[in-house]
Amino acid sequence: KMDQIRLEEGTPQKVLKHIRELAEQLFKNENPYPAVTMHKVHQPTNGSHMQLHQKPFPHLDEGVVQWIIDQATAKLQNAPPAVKAEKKCMVPSGPAIVGVVDRNGSALANSARRLEVVRNCISYIFENKMLEAKKLMPAVLRALKGRAARQCLTQELNLHAQQNRAVLDHQQFDFVV
Repeated sequence: KMDQIRLEEGTPQKVLKHIRELAEQLFKNENPYPAVTMHKVHQPTNGSHMQLHQKPFPHLDEGVVQWIIDQATAKLQNAPPAVKAEKKCMVPSGPAIVGVVDRNGSALANSARRLEVVRNCISYIFENKMLEAKKLMPAVLRALKGRAARQCLTQELNLHAQQNRAVLDHQQFDFVV
């Protein structure tokens, strides 16, 4: 390649020929399907140059335009402002937020449903209803991200331990863990 370039340096016709060949090759690389790039251009019909392609804008009566403008300004002057002024006032406080009370009487700030799911899952585990406990496991794991649910879990486990029902098989132990 380098030898060919050196030989062609003296003849500009050969250089231009190779530049054209390279340009054609680049064009073919960019546009591999010539049918896609060529668009059919319709020829104008006979006498189309005589037709008017744009209609002239209609003549406006100056008096009618001024009357419409006057009507609109009168309507806007009599109308109330579009945006009402914002009043600042005190919002009365509502009823106090009462936490959910569990079996031991401590107030928990989490939703009652999440805590009930944790309680149900623990009771299912201790009753050896592993299928129901397995169904509740994803909800329990989501609930245990909250502090109140973790506290509820420990209280439920403590409650079952105090009732001497703390004998678990391997699968029950794995679920509790």
